[in-house]
Amino acid sequence: MTTELETGLPSTRLVQTFVKDGQRVELKLLTNDVLVGKLRWQDQNCICLQDESDRQTLVWRHAIAYVKPK
Repeated sequence: MTTELETGLPSTRLVQTFVKDGQRVELKLLTNDVLVGKLRWQDQNCICLQDESDRQTLVWRHAIAYVKPK
């Protein structure tokens, strides 16, 4: 079974806009942790967030409560 990123979904397109524009976002996890940075890429399972120190964090999509522009 192949699971591909569904590029037609509004959520996927919005995240891709954040990636393309290099916009800072606030990403809240279900654990109530809040991460801030720029989204670098996404795939069907994960999102990569780069913080102000250029460290990249891999975040599983199912762990995300919300993503919003900063």
